[in-house]
Amino acid sequence: MTNTSDTRPADDAARSPRPSPLLRLMRYLPLVAPVLLWAVPCGVLLYSGQQWPPPVTLAGTVLFVLGLVGMPLAMVRGHGRRQQDWAAIVGDTLLGSSWVLFTCSVLLGVLLRVALVMAGVGDGQERARIVSWAVLGVTAVLLAWGYAEARRVPRVRQLDVLLPRLGAGLDGTRVALITDTHYGPLDRARWSARVCEVVNTLEADLVCHTGDIADGTAERRRAQAAPLGTVKATRARVYVTGNHEYYSEAQGWVDLMDELGWEPLRNRHLLLERGGDTLVVAGVDDVTAESSGLTGHRAHLAGALDGADPDLPVLLLAHQPKFIDRAAAAGVDLQLSGHTHGGQIWPFHHLVRLDQPALAGLTHHGPRTLLYTSRGTGFWGPPFRVFAPSEITLLVLRSPQPAAG
Repeated sequence: MTNTSDTRPADDAARSPRPSPLLRLMRYLPLVAPVLLWAVPCGVLLYSGQQWPPPVTLAGTVLFVLGLVGMPLAMVRGHGRRQQDWAAIVGDTLLGSSWVLFTCSVLLGVLLRVALVMAGVGDGQERARIVSWAVLGVTAVLLAWGYAEARRVPRVRQLDVLLPRLGAGLDGTRVALITDTHYGPLDRARWSARVCEVVNTLEADLVCHTGDIADGTAERRRAQAAPLGTVKATRARVYVTGNHEYYSEAQGWVDLMDELGWEPLRNRHLLLERGGDTLVVAGVDDVTAESSGLTGHRAHLAGALDGADPDLPVLLLAHQPKFIDRAAAAGVDLQLSGHTHGGQIWPFHHLVRLDQPALAGLTHHGPRTLLYTSRGTGFWGPPFRVFAPSEITLLVLRSPQPAAG
């Protein structure tokens, strides 16, 4: 692996992108979302014809009110200036639980009620109670399953990726991808070590981490991130920043990854050479870097490719899939990204698609550019993954030319 570029972000910054529809919507969600997440299930479970005994209705209402008040308070204490881990765990768990309960109340509550009416099952009170128990039961199952999915070591997803410009000497190059580890309030040091053990079984030439290492500063989450220093690659280990680094002193994470033996590709590139052929491995800071106010941090693709032979194939690391427009315009062959978590908790993926061009997997953009979006290795916030399994990815790069011999 040859280091060919120490280019740092230039002063001629690209024009800041306009806020996406999702970001504009998010401005109002903190005010409206908590009320909807708790009020709708409360109405469906307690006040839609069940006629529960008064003590049951009162106790249930008190629980919903405590959730409505307690969740935002815990989120503020956990993710605000104080960053108290216990509060973050409580707030995140309540957020995930209320989202699943809200979804089941809206979808299952309506569909099941209609089905019971059409089937002529019971009277109004009986149907209402059946719906309530069904919603609670399905919610409990999804939360238990989602928690197990979030906390397990991800399965390996392997696929071949054909790059038309890849030389025969590089055919079979193995690229391991982890991303969005999100070390955070729940201590996952043992999980981190087991993830790294799995990565080491892949015998990768190149191991990539495309950002969102943790929620919290490098000093605070060092113990959970330390196993990353044990990851092995025959050629190089490379890393780019994600948006969550810029919430937690990004330069500290860049320095720690460098200390652990990873190569931070901050708007620069390396050359991977094998069998007489060369692959440009480039990386850019996250698109939120410039607004962070940190000197020298920004997504600068021209700087990342400065000095690279334009006839060589390019593998680009960029945290967010929406960087693909710039990558395709520059003729990048393959972009690796994370960020989306595959939606993490169904059906949140519909909101993610408002902000990102891809949710997960391999997609085509422009005449020759491919984008691989990982569902992520860890989880953010709520310790649940529902219909969005985590992954460790092994991409085997293929050349259209037959390998020698």
